[in-house]
Amino acid sequence: MHFAFGYTITIENQSKDSVQLTSRHWQIYDSLNETEILDGEGVIGKKPVIKPGESHTYNSGCLLASPIGAMKGYYNMVNFSSTEKFRVYIPTFKFSAPFALN
Repeated sequence: MHFAFGYTITIENQSKDSVQLTSRHWQIYDSLNETEILDGEGVIGKKPVIKPGESHTYNSGCLLASPIGAMKGYYNMVNFSSTEKFRVYIPTFKFSAPFALN
C-alpha cells in the first residue's frame, strides 16, 4: 500500500534580474523507509524563467509507504544578467494522512 500526497510550490522572484530554475534536489523522508534523495532537471518537466516581480507555481506529488513523512530540498537557479548560479532552499514540509493525526 502507498499513500499519495500532493503539494503546491510558488517561487517568487524578488530580485531585479530574470532567473531560471535549472534543477532540483529533494530529500524525502518516509517514516517506514530510508531517506530518498531525488535530483532532476527542472520541475515537472519545465525549466521556468521567472522575471523580476513574477512567480511560478506548480503542483506535484509524492508516494510514501507510510502515512507520515516530509520533504525538503533546494532549486538550482541561474541569474540571466550575471550568469551567477545560486540555490533557493525549500524548508521542510510535512505529510500526514488525516487518520494518522491522533
